[in-house]
Amino acid sequence: MTSTEPIHTRVLIVGSGFSGLGMGIALKKDGRDDFIILEKATEVGGTWRDNTYPGAACDVPTHLYSYSFEPRSKWKSLFSYQPEIFDYLKEVTDKYGLRPHITFGKTLVRGYWDEAEARWHAFADDGQEYVAQFIVSAIGALHIPSIPHLDGIENFEGVAFHSAQWNHDYDLAGKRVAVIGTGASAIQFVPEIVGKVGSLQVYQRTAPWVLPRENIAFPAGLKAAFEYVPGLRRAFRNGIYWGAEGGAYAMNKRPNLLRGLELIGKRHIRNQIADRQLRAKVTPDYRAGCKRLLGSNTYYKAIANPKTELVTERIARVTADSIITADGVERKVDAIIYGTGFHVTDSFEHLSIKGRDGEDLVDRWAQEGMQAHRGITVANVPNAFFLLGPNTGLGHNSIVFMIESQIRYVVEALRLVDAKRAKAIAPRRDVQDRFNAELQRKLAGSVWNSGGCSSWYLDEHGNNRTLWAGFTWEYWRDTRRIKPEEYELIGTTKP
Repeated sequence: MTSTEPIHTRVLIVGSGFSGLGMGIALKKDGRDDFIILEKATEVGGTWRDNTYPGAACDVPTHLYSYSFEPRSKWKSLFSYQPEIFDYLKEVTDKYGLRPHITFGKTLVRGYWDEAEARWHAFADDGQEYVAQFIVSAIGALHIPSIPHLDGIENFEGVAFHSAQWNHDYDLAGKRVAVIGTGASAIQFVPEIVGKVGSLQVYQRTAPWVLPRENIAFPAGLKAAFEYVPGLRRAFRNGIYWGAEGGAYAMNKRPNLLRGLELIGKRHIRNQIADRQLRAKVTPDYRAGCKRLLGSNTYYKAIANPKTELVTERIARVTADSIITADGVERKVDAIIYGTGFHVTDSFEHLSIKGRDGEDLVDRWAQEGMQAHRGITVANVPNAFFLLGPNTGLGHNSIVFMIESQIRYVVEALRLVDAKRAKAIAPRRDVQDRFNAELQRKLAGSVWNSGGCSSWYLDEHGNNRTLWAGFTWEYWRDTRRIKPEEYELIGTTKP
């Protein structure tokens, strides 16, 4: 039931995935219990709660894709499946006593900064108002499904759903199924459903680079060793980290070094697809790494399955029971599954966030592109922190590493505000502009900007507002301590 009175808290956290839960835990460890976590769903977990499609799994080894302060020895396999990661997040939530801080079923829709009060006024979709000194966006980038508009889709009489909103009540057995998109999710669920459906149409706009990947199951003896042999689990995690970190040099500075991955990818295609014409269709024409690198030992086999037809013609329109492509071919279909990813560079457009002087942050980002200082704080938007903000995504390593670096930085910011007896903190605009100019300069020669493809890493202006430019250890170093000279402390009082 919505309260008629505003609810006051010192820190308001939005989202309860890896970022939001990690932020709550860090605040507790720092002796700060005055915080609320708003969650739009009825359970924690973020993307690992929502993505329940067949075969959903992490594409980063889970010993690294987990909190450094909460390691687990009993991971079943190298790349854990969704249910196991979801359970991990629920267990962490309970272990650290976060549930009393979480309000479920609340979607934040707008917020504004009150300069006189030095407080944020934030509003949920049911009208409930929250008043907070600090606000932390932990909504991540992969939570708003991107569903393309298809002409005539409103006339379709079959079933249609996005991979992140999987319809488990619909039985695919024997059905004529169309999969639109060949990104990370489709790579995982297509092999899972091809044996069940009557026929499968896979609509591919751009062929992805898919490298061989074996998901190794950990034997009981090895899991026991991880638990009881001192240092083994940490050494394994560190080995994964530094192995992945090696890819950053090629992706950021020497994209031509990625030709070796292309040779591996092409050999993988030859090994799994006999038909030369089909091989040509699934072979990318851009540098490996320009779009997200994928891994699977079963995807190409599913594409080569006699049940499957790979369609590369543009979709012209949808009828009540078919999809018609630009070449005029009509294919009957019972169900459409969108494997088309998420809104990333425009993920904040559904919010209204007004900083100092009533400036709308979403409008600013629409004009200038999404920009923040170190991907966390934004000039003229005091006491607001963005976890997994602009240019802090990764193409080579574990995003949880970045999240932990950002959380530590936020705690440092709160400590600085307290130490200076200030009311608020915001980065200086000139500092933020210099940071982003240098970041874009570094990205200019990266594989994502020069690899010959268009991807969700780039905004409508062609600028990479998604990925970090460099090694993750550099980001860890640069966010290890907050630099007071980079910030404006608002409303300071003398001791």
